[in-house]
Amino acid sequence: MNSRAEVLTSTGIPTGKIGVWWFLASEITVFGGLIASYIVVRLGSSGWSEASSHLNFSLALVNTFVLLTSSLTMVLAFAAVEEKQPRRVQANLLLTLLMGLAFLVIKGFEYAGEITHGFTPGAGIFWSFYYGMTGLHALHVLGGVVVNLMLLIAALRETLRPIEHRVELAGLYWHFVDIVWIFLFPLLYLT
Repeated sequence: MNSRAEVLTSTGIPTGKIGVWWFLASEITVFGGLIASYIVVRLGSSGWSEASSHLNFSLALVNTFVLLTSSLTMVLAFAAVEEKQPRRVQANLLLTLLMGLAFLVIKGFEYAGEITHGFTPGAGIFWSFYYGMTGLHALHVLGGVVVNLMLLIAALRETLRPIEHRVELAGLYWHFVDIVWIFLFPLLYLT
């Protein structure tokens, strides 16, 4: 074991990092399959542009900014871990957490507006894909919020030191969530 309580493999790569990369690889197949199915079905039928024109582009754009900014604060939290600055770790984890929650609240308002106008998952194939893909993404954001909350609590209690390498692991997951959104946003809102 090294000083950061990480177990290293024979390659010198921490086992936790390998585990997160394997998990992300499995998640890529899930989202990749959904996105590929969406593209194939969309190319094979019509009416999708009309359906997507009812999406709230402004809220989605704000959500994109919020999520991308939260990736920055996650990077800053990890940098603060590396620089041994616990207050900056706390502040940036808190900002990441708050922006993750803001993303979910904004998505909730977006869903409420669409459902109010009759655009439910049963309103057509576009809406089924839309709710399926963005709902699964929102669940992943929620998972990231929970992990970041646990890290923030440890940082506030000053018990993060032995597990501070987990900030990097949480960051890898958080960036994955961002990358998925970077694919979903143009596919759903810009086409």
